[in-house]
Amino acid sequence: MFGDLGTSPLYALHDTFAGSHAIAVNRDNVLGVLSLFVWSLVLVVCVKYLTVMMRADNHGEGGIFALLALTGVTRLASSGGAQERDGKPGARRARIALRVLLLGIAGAALLYGDGVITPAISVLSAVEGLTVATSVFEPYVVPITVVVLVALFAVQPLGSGRIGRLFGPVIVVWFLVIAALGLRGIVHAPGVLWALDPRRAVAFFSVHGWRGFPVLGGVVLCLTGVEALYADMGHFGRRPIRLAWFGLAFPSLLLSYLGQGGVLLADAAAAENPFFRSAPGWALYPLVALATLATVIASQALITAVFSLTSQAVQLGLSPRFEIRHTSSSEIGQIYLPALNWVLMLACLALVVGFRSSTRLAAAYGLAVSGTMAITTLLFVVVARDRWKWSIMRVTAIAGVFLLIDLAFLGANLLKVRDGGWIPLAIGVVVFTLLSTWRRGRALLRRAAESPPDAPASVDALIGSVAMGSAARVPGTAVYMHAVADGVPRAFLHNLTHNKVVHERVIFLTVLTEVVPFVGADERVRVTPLADAFWRVVATYGYMEQPAVPAVLTAAETQGVPFRPVETTYFLSRESIISSAKPGMARWRERLFGVMMRNARPATGHFGLPPNRVVELGVEVEI
Repeated sequence: MFGDLGTSPLYALHDTFAGSHAIAVNRDNVLGVLSLFVWSLVLVVCVKYLTVMMRADNHGEGGIFALLALTGVTRLASSGGAQERDGKPGARRARIALRVLLLGIAGAALLYGDGVITPAISVLSAVEGLTVATSVFEPYVVPITVVVLVALFAVQPLGSGRIGRLFGPVIVVWFLVIAALGLRGIVHAPGVLWALDPRRAVAFFSVHGWRGFPVLGGVVLCLTGVEALYADMGHFGRRPIRLAWFGLAFPSLLLSYLGQGGVLLADAAAAENPFFRSAPGWALYPLVALATLATVIASQALITAVFSLTSQAVQLGLSPRFEIRHTSSSEIGQIYLPALNWVLMLACLALVVGFRSSTRLAAAYGLAVSGTMAITTLLFVVVARDRWKWSIMRVTAIAGVFLLIDLAFLGANLLKVRDGGWIPLAIGVVVFTLLSTWRRGRALLRRAAESPPDAPASVDALIGSVAMGSAARVPGTAVYMHAVADGVPRAFLHNLTHNKVVHERVIFLTVLTEVVPFVGADERVRVTPLADAFWRVVATYGYMEQPAVPAVLTAAETQGVPFRPVETTYFLSRESIISSAKPGMARWRERLFGVMMRNARPATGHFGLPPNRVVELGVEVEI
């Protein structure tokens, strides 16, 4: 989880003094920039995330979706559409909740941009260390990077658990090595320790004024991966994360940046690659090998985060269903998404081949990081005010400082848009459009499911007519999946209309996802007997869990619902979306939603249904 933050020394200081907005290498600039690095790590990582943000956990889970769940907007935004249409008093609150939800989706979308760029720039910057030894390797930097990235994505089916057994010791060695190299640089120029004085950062801006503002676009690179600390809180817990940070990662990073500063003070030409220039000649090749392994670790952290983020989005109804493979029988968070893995690989390779150097690629980096940090702060404000009931003064005093820092970094990175910063923005816009379209389309489908055109007056009336002999009863159990926990499933009405038969045992099954990561076994299944061998079963899962319908029915059996797997047939509706002029979504979004529906993973696999016992009934739905 510290891989991304830990490999930032490979390119962060280099981008500041040799990037698209490079500044002159002199004593005042070096000390001023290093002071910005040091106090950015202190204020953002130590104070904001490890001290404050980690208090905002959803049953131990962190990350932007956990923060969204704490705000409660996912439930409000989905239920508020009817209120808004009907002009009810809750409409205004529902509209606010929707805006907060869209803000959270935007933050998640930017994280996808970060997940694409991090493997590309991290591995590329490590392999570029070979050119410090000799220019002979220059033509081979990109091909070697491509091979490393292909190998990284190829081993993802093994699961992060198996890969992590190797990564843990390597990252410890990495931090110890960069700390040793940092000490070596400090010994050569002890005056670099003046950078620990925050007045050096203030003096830098007092001299440069607004001309020094673009430097923050390079400084923010020392914070890449900070969201992973928060997002991975559920896997490790607050205490281990804080111990690892303050005990090893933070001191090593401080020594590394200060040591590179010492090298720059001794030799301004080292700005070409201050990290590798801080190593003795004999250690260069082993250091490149270790750096490559460390950047693979950094990339793995972001790949795993994207997998986890997508899985949570699927469970929260913000993303189409993907094939999700669990790579561990004991750890629920270890998952692999085949389709997403190869899309990420192709995107990373395209960036490496297109930019061909970490210096040029650094211009595209930072915008996603700073944008996500700012959105996280805004969501924290909502949690602090609405959930924790903090006063406006307290929220302003704490979140105001964080937001000021975040917006400063964001503004500096906006200056990079023309030089490549448009890439994470473009990725974010595409992902945001897909997620928001899916969310809106599913809400419209849910509305249609609540009031289908052929629905009976009530469930009791329908069961009564069946009891009176309006349809033949046939042996077996029929399970009808339904999106909402009331009314009649569309598949049941469709089957009754066309086949005019009803099974002797009928179960209306709804699977709901709560805004908590996990749901206890005693809260999993709720059974409501209806009448005449009809039951309504509602299963509840957390957004970190994968639903399994056969297990739900087994649990329902203890509450009086007969379940014989060999006699059970599962009925699903397969909706075909019809674009219309109804007020709902723009026509192009309706068509996009239809495409996403057709390409989503079938419900059979998502809910763990036995494929040979599933019947899908086609239904046309106008939205």
